[in-house]
Amino acid sequence: MIAVEELINQVKGYNPEANTERLAAAYKYGFDKHDGQTRHSGEPYFTHPVAVASLMAAQRLDDDTIITALLHDTVEDTDATYKEVGDLFGTEVAQLVDGVTKLTNLELSSKDDKQAENFRKLLLAMSKDVRVILVKLGDRLHNMRTIKHMRPDKQQQKARETMDIYAPLAGRMGMQWMRDELEDLCFKVLNPEARNSIMRRFVSLRNETGDVVTKITDDIEEVLFAAGVTATVFGREKKPYSIWRKMEEKKEGFSRLSDIYGFRIITDSEDDVYKALGKVHRRWMAVPGRFKDYISQPKSNGYRSLHTTVSGRDGKRVEIQIRTQAMHDVAESGVAAHWSYKNGERVENPFAVDPFKWLAGLTERFASEDHTNDEFLEHVKLEMFADQVFCFTPKGDVIRLPRGATPIDFAFAIHTRIGSACVGAKVDGRRVPLWTRLRNGQSVQITTAQGQKPQATWLDIVVTGRAKSAIRRALRAEQQESKIRLGRELARVALEHVGKKATDKALDTAADRLGLGNANALLAKIGAAEITGTELVEVLYPELVRKTDDQVDLPPERILGLEADQLAEPASCCQPLPGERIVGIATPGQGVLVHTIHCDRLQEYDSEPERWIDLHWSQGRREATHRATLQITMANGSGVLGRICTLIGEQNANISDLKITDRKQDFYRMTIDIDVRDVEHLIHVITAIQADSDVADCERKNRAD
Repeated sequence: MIAVEELINQVKGYNPEANTERLAAAYKYGFDKHDGQTRHSGEPYFTHPVAVASLMAAQRLDDDTIITALLHDTVEDTDATYKEVGDLFGTEVAQLVDGVTKLTNLELSSKDDKQAENFRKLLLAMSKDVRVILVKLGDRLHNMRTIKHMRPDKQQQKARETMDIYAPLAGRMGMQWMRDELEDLCFKVLNPEARNSIMRRFVSLRNETGDVVTKITDDIEEVLFAAGVTATVFGREKKPYSIWRKMEEKKEGFSRLSDIYGFRIITDSEDDVYKALGKVHRRWMAVPGRFKDYISQPKSNGYRSLHTTVSGRDGKRVEIQIRTQAMHDVAESGVAAHWSYKNGERVENPFAVDPFKWLAGLTERFASEDHTNDEFLEHVKLEMFADQVFCFTPKGDVIRLPRGATPIDFAFAIHTRIGSACVGAKVDGRRVPLWTRLRNGQSVQITTAQGQKPQATWLDIVVTGRAKSAIRRALRAEQQESKIRLGRELARVALEHVGKKATDKALDTAADRLGLGNANALLAKIGAAEITGTELVEVLYPELVRKTDDQVDLPPERILGLEADQLAEPASCCQPLPGERIVGIATPGQGVLVHTIHCDRLQEYDSEPERWIDLHWSQGRREATHRATLQITMANGSGVLGRICTLIGEQNANISDLKITDRKQDFYRMTIDIDVRDVEHLIHVITAIQADSDVADCERKNRAD
């Protein structure tokens, strides 16, 4: 365990003005409170808070953050209280400890709606003070470093949560070193065989080629020295997880993967950064498409650097990052650089972002209450945890987007109105499909058209939470409009059936009596089959509605007018339904065929009046067992058929058969057999289908035997 003197010396190394008495008091308080507690490894529990405090000191953070790290588990795991911590070490420390405690209790990897609420709490904690997240990340890093002492199932759970949430969060905050280590520690738990395989490949490669990193570092230093550029060069092999991820993305084996080495050139000035870049490109061939200038277009967390990939010694590809020392400090610490101390004073790093402004920009997009829980989680994970690319508008404005973004994402990032009306795009002057994945530095021009609306298929194309939310809102609004149109037709049919009209006044009255906000809300519920036409009539004119099956125990519906020994069958030519005027034709040995009074087949029996039987339907319980055939002409478009089938189901009718009778490039014609209760039910179904904008025609079809 790190001794108190060692921790204090670490802090005083960058902040000689640190309050050593306060740090020592916090160390003793935490040590005493955790006395007797042990970790899974058997070590004293206090070794963990001290290790987290040392991680914070490595980031050159202020005294309050160091003390919070020392005490971050006291309120949760000991008899320490919020008030006691506040009285001893100040309100700010107490609030930070309380924030870390609450984060520790969040189940961010749960699969239910609770996860969405916990993500909201995570964002709230971040918005109050970023140092809460910094301590929590340090807490998770040390736990991952010592995870081997936990049960296997717990190791899997913690590693998956860390890989999905905490590692990307560290990267988004600019702490790339922490992200790399967290991902590799998780990789060791989640896929040990793959990691061990890559490690063996590295050992084999070193045996074959020697210490390539040292050789390339010497080559770069030689080139810079000859050019008079003062710089420090660092080289490294990339982490096993980074190598494995590239193998998965590129679908290549280790032997074919080239850029497995990374180098950093740290210069004294920004001029030397670009001078070093020129010398590197003059000495080695640059790999096309692999140059990124994050100095002229910095990331939102303050990261600035030049990235390039060159073919180095023996043709091996190496990635080189070039930046100044101040830029490097931000690259290493990210948002934490705002609190960094040097020689007892807060470092005024010109590249460090204000964490509160950074958080405001990050969280303002999540404030909308229009998201469902699933949409909110999707939005947060896409916007918080995605790597970014930078593209330009025709005017030169920079648009930041997640990696994998498309022109539609670009359009919505400019303005929702432009995204909604997007019909095409040009990238670097060339027309491209809307599903094209954008790359860094590209110029994008969006083409719009009046009347264009977001398409459902766009949801599978876009990757930004902003675009997905806007598209879903537009689709919901369009569906709402469709329901209102359908509801208006159904209301009209239902009221005309009893000799009334669906006036605005009648609809407003019905909406008021049903406790709905307005007529449109009523019509939307009728269109969605949540309120039936009969219920609408009953609300307005209860005296015109017959008692329903729920009010009177009616016998099953049957046909009246038959002899006791006669059996009736509906004629397939006209498919009679309850509510229609019917007549029977007696056929010796076959019973009675029931026709509608308007069936053309009845002309065949004009000369045989003795076979005619006057029939009518009883007032009984009606069920959706009566067959009717519809002929539908619809647009040949994606999702149209599925939407029609859904409309039929929403009207509580059942599809018993479906056949496409004519298939053209722009339209289909088909027949659908459905089971309905009566003729009124059939009218409701036809009205619902006709209200769809992609349906050209829908009518009842009389079928021949």
